[in-house]
Order: sequence, then structure tokens, then C-alpha cells
Amino acid sequence: MVKLRVAEILRGKGKTNYWLYKQMGMSYQNFMKMLNNQTKSIHYSNIEALCVILECEPNDLFKFEDDT
Repeated sequence: MVKLRVAEILRGKGKTNYWLYKQMGMSYQNFMKMLNNQTKSIHYSNIEALCVILECEPNDLFKFEDDT
């Protein structure tokens, strides 16, 4: 399963979920679903925004976890 690592990146940068939420400009409900890996898709525009805000590459945002 592919998971978003945003919470890990935020901790590493000393930033909060709330700080990122304000930067992203999306609804709180959708933001939390994305952050908690409860969504089935992420728009490219959100991936791009995360990369710009967190100063990272798309590869940094995701990790693969084997469910077996």
C-alpha cells in the first residue's frame, strides 16, 4: 500500500498539521483525510502544492508498505 508521509515530514521540519492546512487552502475535512491516508486519490495540484510548501520532491511524499 502506498502511504503519504506528510506527518513525518512535518515533524522533521518542526511544523504542525494546522500550519500545513492553512498553507494548502483546502477544506479541513479533505485535508485530514489526505493526511490520515483515508483517501483513494490525490490531485496532482495537491502533490505539487505539498512539494512547494514542504520543499521536497514527490518521491519524498510517499512510501510503500507491504501488507503481507
